[in-house]
Amino acid sequence: MSRELLLLVDALAREKNVDKNIVIGALELALASATKKRFPEDIDVRVEVDPATGEFKSFRRWQVVADELVEAPERQLTLEQGQARNPEIQLEQFVEESLPAVEFGRIGAQAAKQVILQKIRDAEREQILSDFLAREEHLVTGVIKRMERGSAIIESGRVEALLPRDQMIAKENLRPGDRVRAYLWKVDRVSRGPQIVLSRITPEFLIKLFELEVPELEDGLLEIKSAARDPGSRAKIAVKSNDPRIDPIGTCVGMRGSRVQAVTSELGGERIDIILWSEDPAQFVINALAPAEVSKITVDEEKHSMDIVVDEENLAQAIGRTGQNVRLASELTGWELNLMTLEESQKKSEEESATIRNLFMEKLDVDQEVADILVQEGFGTLEEVAYVPVAEMLEIESFDEDTVNELRSRARNALLTQAIVTEEKLEHDVEDLLTLEGMDNQVARLLAEKGVITKENLADLATDDLVEMTGIDAERAKQLIMTARAPWFA
Repeated sequence: MSRELLLLVDALAREKNVDKNIVIGALELALASATKKRFPEDIDVRVEVDPATGEFKSFRRWQVVADELVEAPERQLTLEQGQARNPEIQLEQFVEESLPAVEFGRIGAQAAKQVILQKIRDAEREQILSDFLAREEHLVTGVIKRMERGSAIIESGRVEALLPRDQMIAKENLRPGDRVRAYLWKVDRVSRGPQIVLSRITPEFLIKLFELEVPELEDGLLEIKSAARDPGSRAKIAVKSNDPRIDPIGTCVGMRGSRVQAVTSELGGERIDIILWSEDPAQFVINALAPAEVSKITVDEEKHSMDIVVDEENLAQAIGRTGQNVRLASELTGWELNLMTLEESQKKSEEESATIRNLFMEKLDVDQEVADILVQEGFGTLEEVAYVPVAEMLEIESFDEDTVNELRSRARNALLTQAIVTEEKLEHDVEDLLTLEGMDNQVARLLAEKGVITKENLADLATDDLVEMTGIDAERAKQLIMTARAPWFA
């Protein structure tokens, strides 16, 4: 049998042009599958083939899992059971037991051959995919081979790709035999093997189409900094020139609009606004909202938002139909944009000033006149009053040195009191979490700051969420969550 196995491995490796190790791996899976069929239970089997001699060994194995996770005793053991067999064993590791050599009949050999061939077909598909991805062709052109439940299967060379229904431009009617372009959106690692998934609605598709039509982009003379789309309806791209002699907007539009028209035709008539990119975020936003005229912009760096004031007659144009213009401008610039009229801006400003004034009157124990002076001079937080350089505050005509020092002292005392209250609340909030096995004070405090203050809150989290919130490793995050979920299985 061992000699026959080696001959089979060599023959298949040569015939299918795949690595010998892949064939051996497939053979091991096939032999394991055939061995499992000899047992009434759904056991886990591992087979190890010696590539030099063709001899193979079979092992039955059990995975060691937490007590509450044991669902299949024929393939799983508790930590206590596992350590009874091997004192060094840890969770997620395997306990193995040798199985006697099994002789395969004609049916067993045939089944093994089918598993091997399937594994080799998967390896061939993986190799074709790897060769395709290595070319880094993000823009894929192909012919629709067939339609499946509204999605299109597209053939491009030796590769088949999927264009899902939700990644097609609305109202476009694609049929088998149509030639289409799409953007290589992702590679989906599904059970049937890896599959290329395409999209015609991503902003990246728009960018790649422009690169196809505008040689200056490929040469690096122009650059598309960002793009935003309402697929099939309207889009915006922000362009920058790396050569002062080149007009970026005119170059992308092309002679008599030929270049932009070619892109629009590919996108089912999608109207494209070409915007001049600016390093100044406020100017960039003004450009992005064109043709609406902006009267005033207030930038909030902390919230990464801008309040944009436009005249009453410009407001509808700036917002666009169903909010389309402002939504695309926000996606293009990466800023949250709040459009308002002059009247609405003044009302908002008065409300914010009143909130800050009341804060100063309460926390600094000052009258409205002093609070108003601080607001008018641009102070918005207790931290600013407490820590802005003394020289800057002394420039305020209404304040002398004693007043400035007193205000700074009161602001610092108010901040200290606030910090003590916050600390006491945090200490109270982490009490329940600290009763959980494996939890420490640092992780508990990080969770409490994010609003996770009970074991039930923790049990509802996904491992990735916990890792992101606390910075702990995935293994520990998983263990903490499973410990918190223990009552679910009790």
